[in-house]
Amino acid sequence: MTTFILDVLKDLQNKNKDLSSILFILPSKRAGIFLKHQIAQIVNQTILSPKIISIEEFVEDLSQLKKTSNTELLFIFYKTYLELTKKEEQETFDSFSKWAQIVLQDFNEIDRYLIPQEKIFNYLSAIQDLKHWSLEEPKSDFIKKYLSFWNKLNLYYTKFTEDLLENKTGYQGLIYREAVENIESYIQSNPNTEHIFLGFNALNAAEEVIIQELLQNELADIYWDIDSKFFDNAFHDAGLFTRQHHKNWKYFANNPFNWKTNNYTQEKNIEVFGIPKNIGQAKYIGTLLQSLQQKNEKLENTAVVLADENLLTPTLNALPPAVDALNITMGFPLQSIPLASLFEQIFQFHKKENNTFYYKDVIAIISHQFIRPLLNNNHVDIASKITNTILTNNLVYLTLEQLKELAIASTEIIDLLFAIKENNVENLLKNCSQLILTIKEDLDQNKSLNKLSLEYLFRFNELFNELNNYNTKYRFIKDIHTLHGIYKELLSAATLDFQGEPLQGLQIMGMLESRVLDFKTVIIASVNEGILPSGKTNNSFIPFDVKIENQLPTYKEKDAVYTYHFYRLLQRAENVYILYNTEADVLTGGEKSRFITQLELEGIHTIKHQIVTPKVEACFSELIEIEKTPAILNRLKQIAEKGFSPSSITNYIRNPIDFYYQKVLGIAEQEDVEESVAFNTLGTVVHNTLEDLYTDFKNSFLTVDALEKQKPKINERITHHFKNEYKEGDISKGKNLIIFEIAKRYVSNFINLEIEDLKKGNEIKIISLEADNRASVAIPELDFEVNLTGKVDRVDQYNGITRIIDYKTGKVSNTDVEITEWEAITTDYKKYSKSFQVLLYAYMMNQQNKVNLPLEAGIVSFKNLSAGLLKFAVKEGRSKNQLITQETLDNFEIELKKIILEICNPEINFIEKEV
Repeated sequence: MTTFILDVLKDLQNKNKDLSSILFILPSKRAGIFLKHQIAQIVNQTILSPKIISIEEFVEDLSQLKKTSNTELLFIFYKTYLELTKKEEQETFDSFSKWAQIVLQDFNEIDRYLIPQEKIFNYLSAIQDLKHWSLEEPKSDFIKKYLSFWNKLNLYYTKFTEDLLENKTGYQGLIYREAVENIESYIQSNPNTEHIFLGFNALNAAEEVIIQELLQNELADIYWDIDSKFFDNAFHDAGLFTRQHHKNWKYFANNPFNWKTNNYTQEKNIEVFGIPKNIGQAKYIGTLLQSLQQKNEKLENTAVVLADENLLTPTLNALPPAVDALNITMGFPLQSIPLASLFEQIFQFHKKENNTFYYKDVIAIISHQFIRPLLNNNHVDIASKITNTILTNNLVYLTLEQLKELAIASTEIIDLLFAIKENNVENLLKNCSQLILTIKEDLDQNKSLNKLSLEYLFRFNELFNELNNYNTKYRFIKDIHTLHGIYKELLSAATLDFQGEPLQGLQIMGMLESRVLDFKTVIIASVNEGILPSGKTNNSFIPFDVKIENQLPTYKEKDAVYTYHFYRLLQRAENVYILYNTEADVLTGGEKSRFITQLELEGIHTIKHQIVTPKVEACFSELIEIEKTPAILNRLKQIAEKGFSPSSITNYIRNPIDFYYQKVLGIAEQEDVEESVAFNTLGTVVHNTLEDLYTDFKNSFLTVDALEKQKPKINERITHHFKNEYKEGDISKGKNLIIFEIAKRYVSNFINLEIEDLKKGNEIKIISLEADNRASVAIPELDFEVNLTGKVDRVDQYNGITRIIDYKTGKVSNTDVEITEWEAITTDYKKYSKSFQVLLYAYMMNQQNKVNLPLEAGIVSFKNLSAGLLKFAVKEGRSKNQLITQETLDNFEIELKKIILEICNPEINFIEKEV
């Protein structure tokens, strides 16, 4: 296939041009590498390499100014702002930076397009005055300040540019304006230099002046890369700029316009794929590349163009293994690497300016892949130790002193991460830089395995050095909020550049990097509205109509730029694969780009359009089944001898797999910090408090006076048990304080309910509290002992009837403790688990001869306290039998033995129940 660069070189050869003496000027540095490569292919003798530079380098040479970074421009502009603004009206740097960046962009556009500054700034000021405030008299202070800002724009610009020129530095627009000023002297100084401009499309006013001056003085030639199909169509945006240049430049009245080509209409294979999500696109790129390799296509002539830079990482991961050579033009965003998340976390918790640190922030920091190795002390994992202490002691917030105490000999690392002294900005910068060096020392111990991580560290070291230089030089960063803003600004623009042979293998690039280059096969991804083209964005203080009047670019021109790049990629390509995201997204909306629709409507090429979806296998969730091996059966025997508790049996009824994990394997539920008091903690506190308050009444009758005397003790006992159960968790405020008060209310209401009962003439005698029970159950089918264990909250006598009582802090109603058929008590967990529990307590105590039949058993629900004791009952039709007799326990025993036999039966596996 032919390429634009090769065509230009052949044309120059045909004109007998001395390539060595030509100054080639291209839109980008990358195109220069390909130009140099193709020069070597067409010359048949040894020559000196010509000078090849980008347009920005050429203009910078013309201007004799050095381009400075956007961040430094912000600091210099703030210095100008402070000099020209009254002290009482000055904004902080943080506030200033939010609008100053937009102003700097407008300064840049005004200069690049050579707009008379005073004219446009006065125009903007007059618009604001007329538009908003001219009819309001007298004007408020706010309005006066607002208009003052617009009136000072020209003043800001003049002083700002003077300061830059004095230091021989500038932003892109100022450099272009100065280059235009110097073009005449440059022409006089270089009368014999031949300039070749190639591959340009949209030019700003300054570039147009520079190139036209060189053309008029016969010091240059320019080669356009535009197809006749776009150029001759007055409505096609791909040819918008070249048509304007052809029409407006006087040079072309008497000189040829090179070139209009006819490559686009040649036969092409164009396929469009709608694919869900970015990951889907990345994976399909891998599939396309694999199919190309199977067809023996050379990937040297293949380009993957990513309109969305976020696709780079998933695309690299999706490349087929056979891709052995790769060149990536796009830089990898520094903010996407793991080290960025570490510093973001450090900034976030220091911005809070608290003396304590939230436990999740602490765990996230100390568990980070770059920090955890630093906290190892004599092979002790300090990070795990700190995490376990936080979880065990329920530490929601930690102080620096606590962290140091837990870190043992790693206190220096804790200081670097968490300690901020008086000058918090300088201290944080110093700590971050020192932290980078400390991590480097650790990684240096095994450099061969940590090359990439060391590269990450180097780039972040550069970034923090830059931050430190700005802070030292300008002293405008007063707090960590401002520092964080500048850090994010630098980080968003920073990339980790890939190194490789630029002319070998598959090419992966962004849309702008494709300028001037041609490939046989092109894969373009993320061709969605809002990405390609980017659509309406107006990050400017200059209104749309003012931009049009002054011939400044609007979103229409920006869309036309991308239209040109898109179609230029297609011009000489033979195979084109266009991918777009079909899924609705916050930004792109899942709408395919207008470029795809335009291709289809043009009718020049046959477009194959298909929707691709990932192959999804039918996913059937198989229930877990655990076979009862000899080891498991032996473990079940141990559990049976130790004793089945009511909770363990009901746990089996609910889901046998949970029983297997918790009782057989001994896997406890994952412990976590209770930021707010959990239900089980509340239940434990209430249970323990009632035990304390009723202990003195064992084996005696309750009296109103005795219970009244216990009420003042409630607060102290509740507090004691909260501290015991909730460890160092804070119950003095927020949701926890409410739960604390609820616990007090539960206990107080329960005692009041008992007092009311006594006042009605009822007798209550406490038999036992929190009594441990252990009983055996004879099961002839099993050749080992089976025991039952359990703790009963309370046993009392109510008017001579024994009652077994279980406390529940949750909501329980009568229907939860009533059964209609005995077989269901061991199968329906949701309906009968509470009935099973209280009956098992009654069964055990009867086996131990601790109670006499008949008796009652039930639940006291603190959320349904007015219902009193919710008694177990057997329902037969409309009647209820609430007395537990020997017949009741015999019927229960049958079902109890069934469930225990099922648990211990080697033929019945542990099978997960569907939730």
